[in-house]
Amino acid sequence: MDMPAAGSPAPDFELTDQHGTPVRLSGLRGRKVLLVFFPFAFTGVCQGELHDLHGFGEAVVLAVSVDSMFAQRTWADREGWDLTLLSDFWPHGQVARLYGVFDEVKGVASRGTFVIDAEGVVRWTVATAMGQPRDVAEYRKVLSEL
Repeated sequence: MDMPAAGSPAPDFELTDQHGTPVRLSGLRGRKVLLVFFPFAFTGVCQGELHDLHGFGEAVVLAVSVDSMFAQRTWADREGWDLTLLSDFWPHGQVARLYGVFDEVKGVASRGTFVIDAEGVVRWTVATAMGQPRDVAEYRKVLSEL
């Protein structure tokens, strides 16, 4: 499945956050959303990226991986993050597949990023190679233009 294109409605989903609370994308209408998929908790590049997004005030940040909510909770607590980490654990990678960012060979989400406007429309996407950090300045620029 391909990544949703800019200008298309963001596929709706519901996942559990690191506290066990269900989060539905459509429940965030009226707010800008930065949706970031990352491979695994407790990995160097992912940790650096999420540190950069901690306290990111321009939008609601939803960070999604195939890790369990328990691993995500431990990681977020250890790092002191207020980010919403969403578990795409089961069915394994279902939302990552919906967004066209699931790596079937490795069994993880790739580094897909989506800026979603307050009406639930995808306004910008980027796929970043494994092992490469994303450019937070780029997100801020795109979000400031919405």
